[in-house]
Formats: sequence, C-alpha cells, structure tokens
Amino acid sequence: MSTGPLAIVDALNSLVEAEVNSLFRFMGEGSPYLNRATAEMRKPLLGMVATSERHAEEIADVIERLNGVPSLRSVQPEEQYLAYLSIKFLIPKLINDKKLMIERYENVLSSLPAVDPEITNLLKSHIADHQADIAVLEKAAADAVKR
Repeated sequence: MSTGPLAIVDALNSLVEAEVNSLFRFMGEGSPYLNRATAEMRKPLLGMVATSERHAEEIADVIERLNGVPSLRSVQPEEQYLAYLSIKFLIPKLINDKKLMIERYENVLSSLPAVDPEITNLLKSHIADHQADIAVLEKAAADAVKR
C-alpha cells in the first residue's frame, strides 16, 4: 500500500503541532517556570526547549520538501496556572508530555509504513531525543524527592 504525500504531510503536521504546543513551550528563557527550577535543572530544560523547536523545524523542512505547508500554529496557553506550582509538581507533567510525544511519533511511524527512509530515520532520532529527555527528567524527579 502506497501512502500519498498528502497523508504524510498531514501526519507530519500533527507532529509539528505537538512539538510546538508541548508543555516545554512554557520552559523558555525568562519563564517563571524555569525560574522555579534548580540550577542543575535549568540547563537541561533549556536544552529540551531547543530540541523541541529543532524537531518542529526539521519536520517542517520535510513537509516543505514534500510540497506541503507546515502547520506552525500554536494554541493559546491554558496551563497558566502552572506558574504558581513548584518544579517538583511540573516534572511529572513534563515526563508525561514526553511520553505522549513518543507515542505520537510511534503512531505516525506505524501509520506510514511506505514513507521515505530519511523521514523514518529523522522521526526515530526525535524519539531517541525524547527518551533521553525522559531519563533526565526522571533523575530530576528522583533527586527532588530526596530533598
């Protein structure tokens, strides 16, 4: 079964939107959420934000190469209540966000079996990035419990 470019573009756009709208959009430089993080967590969180932005850009580039239009719209943040919460509370939410992102990537990979290997490899590398981020966040969660 051949998967048409429209289906591929649509699936890839779902990943762009997921990356752009993840909880990590609240963790950027100067964010009240990031200010609540410990010094040793700030750098990894900023790295995760940059990685998520890179993922969205890389997938958007693939979409454009397929003659599609990347969907870079962002939803209005409904999670503003998070500004009042501790980083200990946020870390499990960030872990869940990463797990959901991996699930989305895996769903796209399984729904597009006839896709170009270059695209498959890119998506698999993004999954590996998210898995590595989960390991960092889980260690931070364990360290936070010890404090």
